Amino acid sequence: MIKAIFLDIDGTLVSFRTHQIPPSTIDAIHKVRQLGVKVFIATGRPLPFVDNLGELEYDGIMTVNGASCQTADGAVIRHQPIRQDDLLRLIDYYHIHPFPLAFAANDEIFITMTSPEAIEVLSILNLKCPSVAPIEHCLEMDVMQIIAFFKEEEAPQIMTEVLRGCSEQRWHPFFADVICQGNNKAIGIDSIIGHYGILLDETMAFGDGGNDINMLQHVGLGIAMGNAREEVKAAADDVTASVDEEGVAQALKRYFPI
Repeated sequence: MIKAIFLDIDGTLVSFRTHQIPPSTIDAIHKVRQLGVKVFIATGRPLPFVDNLGELEYDGIMTVNGASCQTADGAVIRHQPIRQDDLLRLIDYYHIHPFPLAFAANDEIFITMTSPEAIEVLSILNLKCPSVAPIEHCLEMDVMQIIAFFKEEEAPQIMTEVLRGCSEQRWHPFFADVICQGNNKAIGIDSIIGHYGILLDETMAFGDGGNDINMLQHVGLGIAMGNAREEVKAAADDVTASVDEEGVAQALKRYFPI
């Protein structure tokens, strides 16, 4: 019996083409919640970038791939910011090798500089460019995520010598999502269901990206979107239609009496 559903945002709930949630998905989730099933958002986005859920009803939200989890009314379940020593090393590195860095807390986000690559990524996600500020401003924040526009071949050096206490996940060649080490969506799920007293085999998750693989493998029933890459589909128990074909609604109607 499924008691909790975890839903990725981009490419799962929200279409990259329309930047909206299909109305059928909003309706299906409403009906599932009426059955007593709890619904949670599970995204790699930092909280200030979660601005595209519209009228969707949910019980809680996991952001930055599990490093931050809270209930819908703001009660904190998990909060693991990036360590200050990592930020200090990054500041020193940046002044020698500058590149765009966006720092996100749960209530604020800024970027050190813009670039064509950064603007392109923000446009893909239908986001406005954050305000520009000196990198040192990150020391005044609880930084939950760094959106780092370094090249993939630069990652081994930066992650081992500079951001030693962090891990990176990349779903686009232009940048990496950097968070405190030891966090992912599976760990975020464990924190949330522990808070609500729900068992792991009573959970379901939907996802389409590489950062969803551990979540789909972890839950009782993992469902990949039809637009997901093959390695994501291989990690899931079932595959539904694409986000633009209302895949979430189709699967919910298959598994629940709605």
